[in-house]
Amino acid sequence: MTVAEELIPETPDESEEPIKQRKNGLYPGVSDELAENMKSGWADTELRDLEPIPQAAETAARRAALSARFPGERLVIPAGNLKTRSNDTEYAFRASVEYAYLTGGRPDESADGVLVLEPTAEGHDATIYLLPRSDRENGEFWLDGQGELWVGRRHSLTEAGTLYGIPASDVRELAGALREATGPVRVVRGYDAGIEAALTDKVTAERDEELRVFLSEARLVKDDFEIGELQKAVDSTVRGFEDVVKVLDKAEATSERYIEGTFFLRARVEGNDVGYGTIAAAGPHACTLHWVRNDGAVRSGELLLLDAGVETHTYYTADVTRTLPINGRFSDLQRKIYDAVYEAQEAGIAAVKPGAKYRDFHDAAQRVLAERLVEWGLVEGPVERVLELGLQRRWTLHGTGHMLGMDVHDCAAARVEAYVDGVLEPGMCLTVEPGLYFQADDLTVPEEYRGIGVRIEDDILVTEDGNRNLSAALPRRSDEVEAWMASLKG
Repeated sequence: MTVAEELIPETPDESEEPIKQRKNGLYPGVSDELAENMKSGWADTELRDLEPIPQAAETAARRAALSARFPGERLVIPAGNLKTRSNDTEYAFRASVEYAYLTGGRPDESADGVLVLEPTAEGHDATIYLLPRSDRENGEFWLDGQGELWVGRRHSLTEAGTLYGIPASDVRELAGALREATGPVRVVRGYDAGIEAALTDKVTAERDEELRVFLSEARLVKDDFEIGELQKAVDSTVRGFEDVVKVLDKAEATSERYIEGTFFLRARVEGNDVGYGTIAAAGPHACTLHWVRNDGAVRSGELLLLDAGVETHTYYTADVTRTLPINGRFSDLQRKIYDAVYEAQEAGIAAVKPGAKYRDFHDAAQRVLAERLVEWGLVEGPVERVLELGLQRRWTLHGTGHMLGMDVHDCAAARVEAYVDGVLEPGMCLTVEPGLYFQADDLTVPEEYRGIGVRIEDDILVTEDGNRNLSAALPRRSDEVEAWMASLKG
């Protein structure tokens, strides 16, 4: 055994991954002198003037609501672990939505984190379990692949407790404590196999699913902090779209990748990341709903369907789509199709208001599109027949929107009766995004339609008296889109 191996203690749980450098043999030997030298001579960097994170009051209120729903039960919400991308490199870490929603935990320090709510007579005591600062005495900080010399400084447990307003403890002690715990327990599954293994004989899939569903439905109505973060995400996204329009000539000289990369730069400078894979679909690629290869040609005279959103550092994402004429001007047919989608979106947005059924905005938009398809002779009417049989869906393809928040398709585990069969309330945020897509090989439409795809998508907040379009700063009407593009190209 080398000195380096002696410095790192054996992994306490055989199911946990051993120290990466020891496993890969990257440090075959470290002298005693160097090992001793690395233990000392380091400044005290403890941060003693920290303030709680801006959403600390909101996360406390969310934990209180969770506590009231499951009294007397221990609740375990993991952030998740790093995932291997290839060999000894990992994907960028993103905490589970449930953990981030309840703690406000930051992406750069939440890996392996776990929130535990312990039952008390009055409700629950919360503890956030995290990795502490790297140990200088045993060499962890420079010999462990996740040591602070390699990946950057972590907050101390004291600092984390101040930031999140939750007492913090060492996560390496949690699995053992959970094995010894008594009483009913629920865990959010799918994020931390080690934590789930420690609870194998204490939990059931049915009870854990109730926890997951509750946390999904809790996010249907956004608080003021969340609305502010969504607006921040949208504002950055608007600037990202402006960036793209300014470099369309460079995209024509290269490919859709230039568009993707341009928007990504804005997302990384102003946010945490993109909220989902950017769809930069030029020409007939616009008819592929989730075109994320982005390796196609960008040609003057064709349309660009750009579906993209910036994700903030608190994980709230925008989701906006514009369909743009690459040369700055719509052809007559492109304009006809675009204006039909715009009209459908206008009808859909008008249907978003408190007390309306969630499905109303979809139905309103689909009716307009069905009317245009009948008017153009692409499908046999009357319109009521088309809607009853769903014939318009050959060209409209998808639903007209979805909830938006910390996930681009937010609240996905909510019950049908609480979501798609539910009623809109102030504080809900959703997308309205009708589209028409005429596939390049669709022989049921005239040849000139083939390969044209149009979608217009905005992020709509339900207010007390109607709605607010968070992405209204991006032009939507066809003539306004042309004027906007011309102004940006100078």
